[in-house]
Amino acid sequence: MNVQFRTVGRDVGRIVQIVSLMAFISIPITILFGEYYAIPALLVSGLVMLSVGATLARAFVDAPDPGKLHGMLIAATAWATVGVLGGLPLLLVAWTISLDPFPMWANTPAMNETIAAFRQPLNAVFESLSGFTSTGLTMANEEEQLTRTMQWWRSFTEWVGGVGVIVLTVAVLARPGSGSLTLYQSEARSTKIHPSIVSTVREIWKIYLVLTAAGIGLFLVVGMPLWGAINHAMTAIATGGFSIHADSIGHYGSPVIEYAVVPVMIAGSIAFPVHYLLFKGEIRNFYTDIQTRWVFLWFGIGSAVLIGTLHFRGLYDSFEEAFRYGLFQFVSGTSNTGFGTTAIGNGAEQIWTADATLIVCAGMLTGAAAGSTVGGIKLIRAITLVKGARWRIAGVFAPSSAIRRLRIGDRSLDEEQASKELEEASIVLILWFIFLAIGLAVLLATLPTEIPTEYVIFEVMSAQSTVGLSAGITGPEMPTAAKVMFLINMWIGRLEIVPVLVLLRGAMVRTGLYR
Repeated sequence: MNVQFRTVGRDVGRIVQIVSLMAFISIPITILFGEYYAIPALLVSGLVMLSVGATLARAFVDAPDPGKLHGMLIAATAWATVGVLGGLPLLLVAWTISLDPFPMWANTPAMNETIAAFRQPLNAVFESLSGFTSTGLTMANEEEQLTRTMQWWRSFTEWVGGVGVIVLTVAVLARPGSGSLTLYQSEARSTKIHPSIVSTVREIWKIYLVLTAAGIGLFLVVGMPLWGAINHAMTAIATGGFSIHADSIGHYGSPVIEYAVVPVMIAGSIAFPVHYLLFKGEIRNFYTDIQTRWVFLWFGIGSAVLIGTLHFRGLYDSFEEAFRYGLFQFVSGTSNTGFGTTAIGNGAEQIWTADATLIVCAGMLTGAAAGSTVGGIKLIRAITLVKGARWRIAGVFAPSSAIRRLRIGDRSLDEEQASKELEEASIVLILWFIFLAIGLAVLLATLPTEIPTEYVIFEVMSAQSTVGLSAGITGPEMPTAAKVMFLINMWIGRLEIVPVLVLLRGAMVRTGLYR
């Protein structure tokens, strides 16, 4: 076997082994709520993942450390593998309830429509990948009907996926050296908090735990019940958006809770290195760091535009409602969290107007800060493209002998460096729109024609930017082709496209389809 595939096989195996621990860790939750029938499902799921991971890791134990190419292949393969295997707990719990093989456990719940949907493997895989990619689009029609074990598993996958399964693996295995750095960078991360990559990822997890605990505390203070506070804090800081209620945060009918969720979503939008500096008391990073500064500027500008649109379109009875819903939905979309407080659409039933819907799409496209838990193309790329275009245009009027530099934040780039960064940002943006167009074409071809086109655009953008907001299109009744397309959109969106294309090219080379 080619050396690069031995390396990929070994490291994917190690990642799957670490992820298998999630199933075992979840068993106390099952016991706490008396859902004993779910214990075998979690045990089997964990053992299957552990066996797959151990087999791969042992078979290629002597493989060399990964390089940049390996890192991309590992990232793309690992996220796909984890997404598929992560559906096992949902699938097995649903079938356990359906078959009721343990009649002595009288608290086995009755089968309902929402749980029944997860007896279909594709729906379980969809939910798992949506969780691990911190997307939040769901196959559950009524989240309240899910068992506590299923609710927890969805939240847990998003919480781990928000930081990244590879970052989790590096933190647990604590393997120093270039191999860990390559894996860390493969999840679209570059900035280190400490010189040591292992110290960096452990610091990230410390920050993440503190932010999660702070979110739980805040939600409890404003009146959210404990189970809701735990689940929503986990998925808010992960900018994932899974909820335990069908109408998400809107379920509580509390403006205080809605306003309290906003700062937690914003916290998830700020890069971990900036959080580290803020925790050390360097508050000036709120305005000196270019990404953090633009997080607040973009959230403020976009929210103001959306609030004005909702108000002047007369979509809500009062300005306060337009303000609250506009602020929440724009921050939710741009932070790629995906919580909802109001319906944007309901399939063919139009609720929001096209302009309001597309404003949220603009936020979903850009996302927030690189190095945080968000998706989208990232604000730093949008800033690079805008500044770079202005710099290029200005260069037309500059004398040929002029030495020009492009300033992005505290960096000053020469001609070669600027061209490289502009090229990278442009490639990602072009590929982003290509896959958006493919997703849009598939959905338009498979969905009923009466669904407004702007809602279809919104849904595809939500999947590829790993947001999770829905205009009432995503659900178990979706055509199979649309579900598969969304799986691809979520997968490439989490990994920023290039690693997936590298993997696909490698697969085609191996099979002789690409020369």
